Amino acid sequence: MTRWWAAIVGMLAASAAMAQDRTRLEVYSTLEIENLNDFKKAFEAENPDIEIQWNRDSTGVVTAKILAEQGQQRADAIWGLAVTSMLLLDQRGLLEPYAPKNLAAIKPAFRDPANPPAWVGMEAWVAAVCFNTIEAGKLSLPKPQSWFDLLDPRFKGKLTMPHPASSGTGYFHVSAWIQMFGEARAWEFMDRLHDNIAVYEHSGTRPCRQAAAGEFPVGISYELAAASARQKGAPIEGLMMKEGGGWDMDAAAILRGTKKPEAARRLMDFAASRRANELYASFVSQVAMAGIASNIPDYPAGVAESMIRNDFAWASENRTRILSEWTKRYEGKAAKK
Repeated sequence: MTRWWAAIVGMLAASAAMAQDRTRLEVYSTLEIENLNDFKKAFEAENPDIEIQWNRDSTGVVTAKILAEQGQQRADAIWGLAVTSMLLLDQRGLLEPYAPKNLAAIKPAFRDPANPPAWVGMEAWVAAVCFNTIEAGKLSLPKPQSWFDLLDPRFKGKLTMPHPASSGTGYFHVSAWIQMFGEARAWEFMDRLHDNIAVYEHSGTRPCRQAAAGEFPVGISYELAAASARQKGAPIEGLMMKEGGGWDMDAAAILRGTKKPEAARRLMDFAASRRANELYASFVSQVAMAGIASNIPDYPAGVAESMIRNDFAWASENRTRILSEWTKRYEGKAAKK
């Protein structure tokens, strides 16, 4: 019994020592908590000497934190932030370029073209309208096929959409409308859309959740939120507008100034790996690596075809100007934080 107890004590001491020796890597992300749990488990299984400490928030908040911390970074890396934000951070010199081991397998559109890249893409999400067929039927609302259909006075007070300063989804809608329609026509469109908007929410998912709950019949959101609502039994159709729509992608990067560069590089290697892309494909359709199937139940049709030729560099360079103008015009209907 004494030997057995000594062995147990020894094993516990060894485990405690190993835990103390683990490198704690602080990582910013905007992804859903359930996805982060899967990422952490998979990464740490392959890298048992590293522990991920997540720092999760919305796109606008994470971007603002990193900009505010520049020169004194709190975190070591980013795993899941909109590429438009990544471009802004890169312009400010806040990212440490690194070429992951599997970089050659990443689609060209899903990586920074610089060598080595400052960021590497993960997966994309795409503009969609979440349409509650039951609630819309009660109100005799037509099913929209065009963004301009949402300007119909019958939709007044019946629409919600994400706030572009808080949500990456909200910003890609606004920047895409400007790219598609031209500056003057886009602001005219948004002026008229604003008349029909009930509230601008500080989340890309919330407008679809509101539509699913019947709070509002229509939520401007993205295709994965629509699929998730349908999977949970909500009478939601994810609609692609005939003009196409905006999209953004999540990306991973190392923050310049990290005191744990070797661990951060291993995180990037994993984030660009086939295993990680298989994890991405469990909750999205458009991933960074070719040849990985994604079979998401109730996923809307025509998503890939609806993705506009998105100028991410332009969207990033003009972000401050666009958000300033948007806020001046429409902030009055923003949800309270």
